[in-house]
Amino acid sequence: YFSGLEEAVYRNIAACKQFAQTVRTAYGPNGMNKMVINHLEKLFVTSDAGTIMRELDVEHPAAKLMVMAAQMQEAEVGDGTNFVIIFCGALLEGAEELLRLGITTSEIVMGFEAALDKAVEVLDTLVITEMKDVKNVENVKKAIKTALMSKQYGNEDLLSSLVSKACVSIIPEKTTFNVDNVRVCKILGSGIHASQVINGMVFKRDVEGDVTKKHNAKVAVYTCPVDITPTETKGTVLIKSAKELLEFSRGEESLLESQIKSIADSGASVVVSGGKFGDMAMHFINKYNLMAVRIPSKFDLRRLCKAVGATALTKL
Repeated sequence: YFSGLEEAVYRNIAACKQFAQTVRTAYGPNGMNKMVINHLEKLFVTSDAGTIMRELDVEHPAAKLMVMAAQMQEAEVGDGTNFVIIFCGALLEGAEELLRLGITTSEIVMGFEAALDKAVEVLDTLVITEMKDVKNVENVKKAIKTALMSKQYGNEDLLSSLVSKACVSIIPEKTTFNVDNVRVCKILGSGIHASQVINGMVFKRDVEGDVTKKHNAKVAVYTCPVDITPTETKGTVLIKSAKELLEFSRGEESLLESQIKSIADSGASVVVSGGKFGDMAMHFINKYNLMAVRIPSKFDLRRLCKAVGATALTKL
């Protein structure tokens, strides 16, 4: 029987051991699948520890620390999440035995820190292969193949080739590699073997107007709708003749046409908007042979601006 601090430590260790035991059977290439039902009642059948960690609702604070460690491993390396959990459980199991022998927690922590320093020393002597040139596609392909096999077994040759080409093509000279620069666009109608790497941005959308192709185009990006802007306040207009009625709507038309014409005169041949394209605006866009693309997602607009080197404008 234990009470106070000792009891809390043993209970925490028991929770962590139980959690490690839960995911242990999903470890390795012959690991069994787990059925996970998340808080939205969505069903997952997977042996990928990263997905299991994401979808599980872990309440226990000590086990939550293990989940955070696994998530950090997933973010930094992309693989080895299950190993982190199992290794953590094994260390705590060893620590529990030492605690029962009467060794204090601070001494065990010092022992773990000494073991960490020694492990870092020994690791350098265990290197089998080393990748010196990260811009060589074949070298990168060999390195990432094992990580991909745990996620997509059977398609690792194709996927490692695609991923290595994509990553090498955008690797920066000095700054850190940004994972968001590689995107996946899924298009209905074919299988994984039709996948290919495209330098640039791909959006799963149709164009708005009649023009569907432009080569070596200059792109104008707007976050606002391309249309006649309505006034913020209500206004009353007194029209006394048919001529005044014609001139009233013509003023709006000529203003919109001058705006679209100025875009065409600037050299831009593609207009991208985060809002809608009005019917009148589409008429003038087609008249000046411009291509209109609507991208409702502000995140996709940011990525497009980054890809083409554009600045998103807030008004026409």
